[in-house]
Amino acid sequence: MSRAAAILAAAALAGGALAGCGGSGDPATAAATAPVTPLQVANGPIAPGPGPRPLAVKLAGTRDAVDPHFKRPPRAGLLFDLDTGRVLWRRNPTRAEPIASLTKMMTALIVAARVPPGAKVRVTKEALAYKGSGVGVLPRGKSVGVSAMLYGLLLPSGNDAAIALAQRTSGTVAAFVRRMNAEAAALGLQCSHFSSPSGFTDAGNYSCPEDLAALARAILDVPRLARIVGRRQAVLPFPIKGGRLFLYNNNPLLRTGYAGTIGIKTGYTDAAGRCLVAAVKRRGHRLGVVLLHSIDPGRQAKVLFGRGLSYMAPR
Repeated sequence: MSRAAAILAAAALAGGALAGCGGSGDPATAAATAPVTPLQVANGPIAPGPGPRPLAVKLAGTRDAVDPHFKRPPRAGLLFDLDTGRVLWRRNPTRAEPIASLTKMMTALIVAARVPPGAKVRVTKEALAYKGSGVGVLPRGKSVGVSAMLYGLLLPSGNDAAIALAQRTSGTVAAFVRRMNAEAAALGLQCSHFSSPSGFTDAGNYSCPEDLAALARAILDVPRLARIVGRRQAVLPFPIKGGRLFLYNNNPLLRTGYAGTIGIKTGYTDAAGRCLVAAVKRRGHRLGVVLLHSIDPGRQAKVLFGRGLSYMAPR
């Protein structure tokens, strides 16, 4: 069974909260009785302390196969094989940095694991009080399909959608953030911490290329999410005047028609700089790139993909 199949097959087991997510009582008892979540199943058995991390890329025991020679390199980054986890290039791969809206990758994974595709999401006043980027036309008090909300989360990077989805999933934003951090621990992420479902606030919200590569592999293992992050644009039925919502992806590779692009997510704040997690499929190979605080993530990603695909080509 693939990781994606395991995630979907385990969805029915995700009804309760994880141990440590706002509950009370004996932590050991809670951990023993907590239901298994889809993200845990995707990552294999969960055991105390360090354990197997099938989604993790392989940093140890390998040398970089390509060298892009960037004059102004990103603060941290990775080029890796999405299928095997092999690393082809790295720069500070375990250095924790603010990640802005790359945060929404974890948000999307949790929502997809816990909210059925046909469910509705209520637009609250808290969601409409968002700051930063947003879908911008969410109708207060109305219910919107979770699929449309996920498109709004991942294409235009809607902070309003992030808040509404968090409330639909966990009741409150604070409870959802606790779940984000619990799921990060369950996945074996080494340097990630979340303080919001949107990433708009940099304080307490950070990750590293190694962890973001694992999240990218997880996203593409969930067909429901893989379909969304690979779309350049979407036109969706929506309860607004005209009845349709037009959304456009911020991904610079999709926007410029870079061949084979299949996702995934952009991010930007002053502290994080320009960030990108991208994926390309060509000639039977799937490669991923993580760039944190890059001067030009679209251009640098294309350089890395070009070098990586040339290296992977039959000789």
